[in-house]
Amino acid sequence: MTDSKYFTTTKKGEIFELKAELNSDKKEKKKEAVKKVIASMTVGKDVSALFPDVVNCMQTDNLELKKLVYLYLMNYAKSQPDMAIMAVNTFVKDCEDANPLIRALAVRTMGCIRVDKITEYLCEPLRKCLKDEDPYVRKTAAVCVAKLHDINSQLVEDQGFLDALRDLLSDSNPMVVANAVAAISEILDTSPTAQQVLEMNSVTINKLLTALNECTEWGQVFILDSISNYTPKDDKEAQSISERVTPRLAHANAAVVLSAIKVVMKYMEMLEPNSEYVTMLVKKLAPPLVTLLSAEPEIQYVALRNINLIVQKRSDILKNEMKVFFVKYNDPIYVKLEKLDIMIRLTNQSNIAQVLAELKEYATEVDVDFVRKSVRAIGRCAIKVEQAAERCVSTLLDLIQTKVNYVVQEAIVVIKDIFRKYPNKYESIIATLCENLDTLDEPEARASMIWIIGEYAERIDNADELLESFLEGFQDENAQVQLQLLTAIVKLFLKRPTNTQELVQQVLSLSTQDSDNPDLRDRGYIYWRLLSTDPAAAKEVVLAAKPLISEETDLIEPTLLDELICHISSLASVYHRPPNNFVEGRSSLRRSLPPRSASGNNVGDAVPEEVLQMQNSGQSSAPQATVIPGADSLIGDLLDMDLGGPSSYQQNQMFQTPSAQPVQTTAGIDLLGEGLDSLLGGGSTAGDALGGLGDIFSGGQSSSYVPPQEVFLPANKGKGLEISGTFARRNGQVFMELTFTNKAMQAMGDLGIQFNKNSFGLAPAAPINIPSPLPPNGSASTSLPLSTTGAVQKMEPLLALQAAIKNNIGVFYFSCTVPLHVLFTEDGEMDKKEFLSTWKEIPSQNEEQYTITNVQHSADSVSQKLRNSNIFTIAKRNVEGQDMLYQSLKLTNGIKVLAELKIQPGNNNFVLSLKCRALDIYAGVQLAYDTILHN
Repeated sequence: MTDSKYFTTTKKGEIFELKAELNSDKKEKKKEAVKKVIASMTVGKDVSALFPDVVNCMQTDNLELKKLVYLYLMNYAKSQPDMAIMAVNTFVKDCEDANPLIRALAVRTMGCIRVDKITEYLCEPLRKCLKDEDPYVRKTAAVCVAKLHDINSQLVEDQGFLDALRDLLSDSNPMVVANAVAAISEILDTSPTAQQVLEMNSVTINKLLTALNECTEWGQVFILDSISNYTPKDDKEAQSISERVTPRLAHANAAVVLSAIKVVMKYMEMLEPNSEYVTMLVKKLAPPLVTLLSAEPEIQYVALRNINLIVQKRSDILKNEMKVFFVKYNDPIYVKLEKLDIMIRLTNQSNIAQVLAELKEYATEVDVDFVRKSVRAIGRCAIKVEQAAERCVSTLLDLIQTKVNYVVQEAIVVIKDIFRKYPNKYESIIATLCENLDTLDEPEARASMIWIIGEYAERIDNADELLESFLEGFQDENAQVQLQLLTAIVKLFLKRPTNTQELVQQVLSLSTQDSDNPDLRDRGYIYWRLLSTDPAAAKEVVLAAKPLISEETDLIEPTLLDELICHISSLASVYHRPPNNFVEGRSSLRRSLPPRSASGNNVGDAVPEEVLQMQNSGQSSAPQATVIPGADSLIGDLLDMDLGGPSSYQQNQMFQTPSAQPVQTTAGIDLLGEGLDSLLGGGSTAGDALGGLGDIFSGGQSSSYVPPQEVFLPANKGKGLEISGTFARRNGQVFMELTFTNKAMQAMGDLGIQFNKNSFGLAPAAPINIPSPLPPNGSASTSLPLSTTGAVQKMEPLLALQAAIKNNIGVFYFSCTVPLHVLFTEDGEMDKKEFLSTWKEIPSQNEEQYTITNVQHSADSVSQKLRNSNIFTIAKRNVEGQDMLYQSLKLTNGIKVLAELKIQPGNNNFVLSLKCRALDIYAGVQLAYDTILHN
């Protein structure tokens, strides 16, 4: 008979009977009783009253009984902490048992009992088990360290368990290494302070790679994930690690394959993009990804979501594998839709015919959602591949002729987008669209049709009748349709004013007087005022040339994409959201791809969250069509940005109201009216007078260190415009040193630059001043002065600066990192009393120490070098042969940082201690010291 019999009893007075059986002298009867207790506990009965009796059963050699008692203890120890102490001696004794299974069981159970009183007794047995001769015990103890860290992190760090865990990475048994890596990953996710002890280095990584070949598949996943979090010293190390990881691409387990792909994708960023090795890696990545698509549907979906990210980052990996993404008849809908999305991303001129034939076939399927997405995909193909636009339009017309309602409506929506991409090219099909007017019942389709009628009203003879038919049920229409109808009728009136005056008055009255929708009312009043004040001005506004829509409107924003690439093979890559969006209590540390060692951006090209007024360089040029993102893009707000500047007529005639005065540039105001320290929890922002110590360092000010230029915007992302730059500080002001290179075949002009909100309120203080236009293959450099009074918003990472650059071709985005030392002000020198009192006021837990290695300077030359970059030495002492420099600095937002630099003669490693109220800036200050002292 099986153990299920223990779950069928419903006797009354059972607790009393169980108590008697637990105290029986017969071992078998005792074991039966414990099984009954566990069964009762499992179905939700309260058997905590039996705690002392069950604990007495621990003194046994029977492994099965011991496991059952330990299971009971784990469940009830929290509610009976005082009773749980009774079991401690048995735990300690079991940790020294001759049987390794019992030793491991004891330490595992102690780790699972989340009671503070027991935790104190766990330390010594755990320390012994970490050095146990049996690998099974060691690997169990490694996981126990992570559990103990979750209960009491301070205890783990104080008792030196982190060092013991790090030592296990060198263990001879690969499973011990894998469990140690898993425990370290868990600890690092929850404790930033453990980073220094558990930091990976090239020696550790080498040990992990050695263990990789011998441990189980889940051990391999942990090791590969840990390797992916390591940043190699240079491209040679990145290549070496990639070579040792690539054999995992052929593994049978999908998790191992995806983890290996994550490592390779990250390390490829450090390698020269056109090198033979990168080309070979790209070829190696395709087959494992294709193989994943032959697994069961759930794994296929996870693989497809990851492939979606990989294709956006490196479309060349799967450019020849289009056929594997063709939909099968028996694919679940979630797999079909994901395959469709990837097909569009891989579409190009060479495979468009094949893709179109597939999409046309899909549009005749029975699944409505899939058909809609297929029709929309045909429109996306037309926008993406210009040479195939005509074939796409022809395919859409064929689908409209099927008269299937939802197909027709979806086709009209995408044809509207095609008209926006290719104006005055396919208007001959409007008549066909108008024939299907009566069948439209979905808001998006009706709004699209109304837009088409309004935009091409002069070519449609009965445009007024068509729009009037929509107006009859105006109050019942969706808000999207109402807004579009209002605009379309105003366009019609401006094009044919003689016989549409009554129609426009009717729609304006309905919009302003009879509507509760504030958006509709406001638009109605704006049109009414424009038309009544100056119809000519209204014509220039409403009938202005439309900007072309962009090719891809659903791409993931580049910095988010880089972060998601770092999370391949995790839930984040399936949700396409960073972990801290959906995991409570997740550390806010964001992962990013490593910088390329030779060329490329250090931070990645990021799209600003908000674009304010663009600062133009002042040169005027003829208005040109500007390719900008579509309405559903993350950067769709750019539609409202004035790219070409208003005409003088528009300025003089149209916008006379005070509310429409030119917007101030961000360089002149602080939108939040406060410094960054309010965001960081910092202290006072009051100005600080110079200390006036008059020591030997208060001589003439030398220029601060200027880092070498790096590429901010590569030519392939700027449509031929390459921007290199760096930051400098001169005469109390921050400058952005920029070099513009035109690698396109046409001249470039009309340059303007705008920054997103950033941590230190940096904003351009003047327009870009370079000769315009910039001829092909031409190059020009400029120093752009920056103010620190712009809009403030804390960034991740703190020193990231996101910028939008505009020229006559388009708007482009890049992200760079501002070196913190250019934000150190000239008035950061404190007097000795102020330094001493401030040091005492800042809590001791705010103090952090760093080691700066291999510095070839004496104390005096260090002081001078740092003073050149506005780090001031307040006092110098000699303690037991060590030179101690006490220093202060101040940031542009008023945050003050105090430092102590220990210099020992004959030792090139300096110890830097920092104290400040804003802890977030420590990493930037430490890097500034390191950079200045090594250059």
